[in-house]
Amino acid sequence: DSQCYHKIDLLVVSRISILLGGQNPDYMLHGTGVKPVSDPKRPLSGDGFTVAPEDAARFLSCYCSGHCPEDATNNTCDTNGQCFAIIEEDEHGEAILTSGCMKYEGSHFQCKDSPNAQTRRTIECCSTDFCNRDLQPTLPPPIPGKPQLWNAHLLAFLISVMVCCFTLVAITVVCYYRYKLQTGRRRYQRDLEQDEAFIPAGESLKDLISQSSTGSGSGLPLLVQRTIAKQIQMVRQIGKGRYGEVWLGRWRGEKVAVKVFFTREEASWFRETEIYQTVLMRHENILGFIAADIKGTGAFTQLFLITDYHENGSLYDYLKYTTLDTQALLRLAYSAACGLCHLHTEIYGTQGKPAIAHRDLKSKNMLIKKNGTCCIADLGLAVKYNSDTNEVDVPLSTRMGTRRYMAPEVLDETLNKNQFQAYIMADIYSYGLIVWEMARRCVTGGIVEEYQLPYWDMVPSEPSYEDMREVVCVKGMRPVVSNRWNSDEVRSCIAVYFNSAQLTFFEKLKRQKQTVLHDPSEIIQIR
Repeated sequence: DSQCYHKIDLLVVSRISILLGGQNPDYMLHGTGVKPVSDPKRPLSGDGFTVAPEDAARFLSCYCSGHCPEDATNNTCDTNGQCFAIIEEDEHGEAILTSGCMKYEGSHFQCKDSPNAQTRRTIECCSTDFCNRDLQPTLPPPIPGKPQLWNAHLLAFLISVMVCCFTLVAITVVCYYRYKLQTGRRRYQRDLEQDEAFIPAGESLKDLISQSSTGSGSGLPLLVQRTIAKQIQMVRQIGKGRYGEVWLGRWRGEKVAVKVFFTREEASWFRETEIYQTVLMRHENILGFIAADIKGTGAFTQLFLITDYHENGSLYDYLKYTTLDTQALLRLAYSAACGLCHLHTEIYGTQGKPAIAHRDLKSKNMLIKKNGTCCIADLGLAVKYNSDTNEVDVPLSTRMGTRRYMAPEVLDETLNKNQFQAYIMADIYSYGLIVWEMARRCVTGGIVEEYQLPYWDMVPSEPSYEDMREVVCVKGMRPVVSNRWNSDEVRSCIAVYFNSAQLTFFEKLKRQKQTVLHDPSEIIQIR
């Protein structure tokens, strides 16, 4: 049984030797923990049993150099296998010739070697005494396209150099940006100190604006605007919309509103700044403009628009929590009409004011002042009309007005974009819806209706173009007017015009004479 197991072990080792054909031949050499291979002549023991090849007596003497076993003497070793000589390329690319004894087991496979060895080498074997002394194997030619292995030390050196260079570059970049940041802060502080000297201590915003209004009426000088913008202290966020955020700020103790535009809304910021700085634009029912500025910190850009601060907030917020009497209703409606009329009116002169249409009138874009009047804000979509050239200056912004407040001709895309009068009529339609919101919150006989947005009972809370077009253009519907309005003189007038507005849009166009409004009272002609 032991002989049988030994034969099985020998067969397994032979198969492993085949698989390891591309490995270092030292695996089969004397003195290196090697294992031997088969010989056709199997010697017999004295009792007649076959002797295993690795146990056969050593009968061959070989010259050894570099692969000598521990029992070798005078560079001579004995084996029961074959003598060999091998030439191989070391890690430095130099050819080294060595020789020695190869045990019987696996010698046939090792002497054939493998063409897929990782290093270039050639091995030759022979079977006579000291025959390997005369063997002169040569290295195989390099395989085309196969990269040579890099020297490990050279590779480590190159990697270290690359890491050091990368670290040096990273440190240089960080130091450079820190230097730029500190330099920018020092320059900003220096400019701030210089600009503070430009505005005398004790000057209020009201004083500065009143001084500038005696001239062209186009707002504060740009240097003063930049100075104020730099000196603003942000207090807290008070609002957020699709264009950006609104913050409460302070300038020398005075409260101001700071509108911070998103970077993608640069066109809206530019347009609103341009409109506010139009000659003769300032009006008590237009939100008071103070300054505009762009702050670039390198990483991002901030677009600031600084205006008067009105703590009562928008008309939308005000109506939700406040009821009106008849006088308050008239005051709000009339002040809004005055502001809209000032926008629509062209003022002729050496430095005249062009006619302007808002295009996004709604209760959220009107602010409530302390005296109970309102002012119009958010002019980012406004269009200007030049009567000299008869051209309508439409902004490049991709923003559209609020769908709920869009006029029928805007919803069904029949508005003539080359006719400024069409934009004015669209504004008046939106203004009519705002008056309807105000009228609902007016107390009559101790009863007041809950605040609602126009068309609240006809379209979803976030209506689509299709929703609004179906209701306003196709069905010709308008906000519902309560019968209680007829008991009040003011609201009964509003009810008359809203009921007449149930006519279809095309019928109204035939009956209506389109004229530019020059008096706020004319705006009562609601669709």
